[in-house]
Amino acid sequence: MSEYDDGFAVFFEEIKQHPQYNIDKIKQAYELADKAHNGQKRRSGEPYIMHPVAVAKILFELGMDNECIIGALLHDVVEDTEYTLSYIGENFGADVELLVDGVTKLGQIPLSTREEVQAENIRKMFMAMNKDVRVIIIKLADRLHNMRTLQHMPEYKQREKSLETLEIYAPIAHRLGIRAIKEELEDAAVRYLDPIAYREIENSLSMKQEEGENFLNDIKAQISERITPLMENANITSRVKSVHGIFRKVYIKGKSFEEIYDIYAVRIIVNSMIDCYNALGIVHDMFKPLPGRFKDYISTPKPNMYQSLHTTVLSQSGVPFEIQIRTWEMHRTAELGIAAHWKYKLGKGGRDSLDAGLAWIHRMLETGEESATPEDLVANIKGDLSVEEVYVFTPKGDVKSLPTGSTVIDFAYAIHSAVGNKMVGAKVDGRIVSLDYVVNTGERIEVLTSNQQNKGPSKDWLSIVKTGEARNKIRTWFKKEKREENIEEGKLIVEKELRRNFIRFSGEKYNEFIARIAERQHFGDTDEFYAAVGYGGIQISRLMPGIKDEYNRNWKEDKEAEKVVTSNVVDKPRKTSQSSNGIIVEGIDNCLIKMAKCCSPLPGEEIVGFITRGHGLSVHKRNCVNVPQDLEHSAEPERWIKAHWDESVKIETKSTLDVYAIDRDGVVLDITSKLMNMHVKIHSINARPINDGNCLTTLTMAVNSKEHLENIVKIIRKIEGVYHIERSGL
Repeated sequence: MSEYDDGFAVFFEEIKQHPQYNIDKIKQAYELADKAHNGQKRRSGEPYIMHPVAVAKILFELGMDNECIIGALLHDVVEDTEYTLSYIGENFGADVELLVDGVTKLGQIPLSTREEVQAENIRKMFMAMNKDVRVIIIKLADRLHNMRTLQHMPEYKQREKSLETLEIYAPIAHRLGIRAIKEELEDAAVRYLDPIAYREIENSLSMKQEEGENFLNDIKAQISERITPLMENANITSRVKSVHGIFRKVYIKGKSFEEIYDIYAVRIIVNSMIDCYNALGIVHDMFKPLPGRFKDYISTPKPNMYQSLHTTVLSQSGVPFEIQIRTWEMHRTAELGIAAHWKYKLGKGGRDSLDAGLAWIHRMLETGEESATPEDLVANIKGDLSVEEVYVFTPKGDVKSLPTGSTVIDFAYAIHSAVGNKMVGAKVDGRIVSLDYVVNTGERIEVLTSNQQNKGPSKDWLSIVKTGEARNKIRTWFKKEKREENIEEGKLIVEKELRRNFIRFSGEKYNEFIARIAERQHFGDTDEFYAAVGYGGIQISRLMPGIKDEYNRNWKEDKEAEKVVTSNVVDKPRKTSQSSNGIIVEGIDNCLIKMAKCCSPLPGEEIVGFITRGHGLSVHKRNCVNVPQDLEHSAEPERWIKAHWDESVKIETKSTLDVYAIDRDGVVLDITSKLMNMHVKIHSINARPINDGNCLTTLTMAVNSKEHLENIVKIIRKIEGVYHIERSGL
């Protein structure tokens, strides 16, 4: 028996002390892995079998079950050897087969970029997690051992793996509540990503090591003297903050070493919840608590099931330190997180109680389904997995956790997509706030909604929201509800991007070219392609390298013809014509004129016309985002036409406003009275209650200019209780 077999033998003897494990199956799994990996070496020069055994040991220390240990021993067999998943299933059962498949990277799928490979592997991992969360626990143990031996990898691989660990795997360990793995992964990642900062923190801690140990021992003795006579089985321990925790506060948040109040922490573990609060009273009597530094995670647990009382106090010598107080059961969950449910609740028997704690996995899968590109998927997952979280309350007192930096819109979509889609405003602690308001821990948030049938989100929200969940739900709404508008806007975006890249066609050639691009992107027709661009599902700029290649390879012969067509258009004499809706345009006769839905110009606003292909003339506001600043030097200046409102024609246009207000007697009467005093003709008015003591008044009226409408809005906004007004249909 080799020294490596001896290493497994020691591990095997430890396992034999625990009757819940199937010793014969574990030995069989080891023998298969040893045979399968025979002759394979790690970069360190050690036989490869050392890696799966080390992963199995980590899982054993976490208290994971029989299938997890076997899955760890076999987790690289399918990826690196001739053995198949079906063989694993036949010999070790369906559960082990699922676990091994879940941690096996994608194989024979042709993917063009590293981002696509990473995204698809992450997507597969989350799908497997959704079936059995033990998949990710094996994956975390696998990544932990790889990080422990990362010194044998090339430098670029060290940084690549460390960044992925910090952005994906450590946050997952945090979400699952496995503190020990989370902190070791973070510290190892910082060691390779910023070795200078890591050494500085280590040196600072080592310089204070003796002083810190003496300080903590003195504090523990003082607390023990007061608590142990009163509480049976109380345990007082201490810890020093992790390197990554200090790194984040010093090098990312810009704090000095002395400003970190929880470098030193004392942990008090007691028998019952009542003892926790009694212990809190004792320590607050012994030491001066710092204002605003108390957190009760017992009454309000974190989403990863963590429970504890946290308080920061000052010692008699003026040194701040943190005290954590919890029961023994809370301590097991704090250290092992979800793994504690296998160790203390007999495997999957406690699965039902975990559903709420694992709801974020389902949200991640939804995010993955709606992500337009691999880059979007990875970016969304990284954002939603953020370790930094805020905890806010619904009006009913339920707790919602969101990544730091989330807005009230993110909160609305975290409740339900219907709430986000109908959102018109928000109150934080009873106070009306703007939609870009960033929420903070402890705030009570109320979402104000509208029951209006065509109410929906604004595309501006895509640049406001923080979470991938909210971003994808907004895109989904536009995809389903605004198809015609999406097609029109998509056409404008595509034409603008092609002009910017000097890709020009005339007539049917343009339509043929777009049809070819749509086909390459797997759309059924060009309208589907335009709609996807319009609602933001596809970013046309990311497709341009492929589009340029298609143009140069297959459509190059049309370029000279395009120049002739362009020249002819530019040389045509300009004519002037007037439309029936009071718009004067130059250079075209008898052309269909319509208002661009992307900006909906009103009389009095500076406008410009754009000749669309086969759809007449589209009139835009001059400052519309789809209009180039310099028309003369744009890609296709001949398609931009001068236009202006005919001042001699008095145009009256219908405009609809949605007025949101606190529901009170007389609010509709006040609105109509103001409009009558302004001699505004009202075509229709409809008022109805919406939610939580609010009401929505929808009124359609006649306006003759932008300034006229702005003046109306200004007057209505002064009415008591009115908190939001918006133009309907935009």
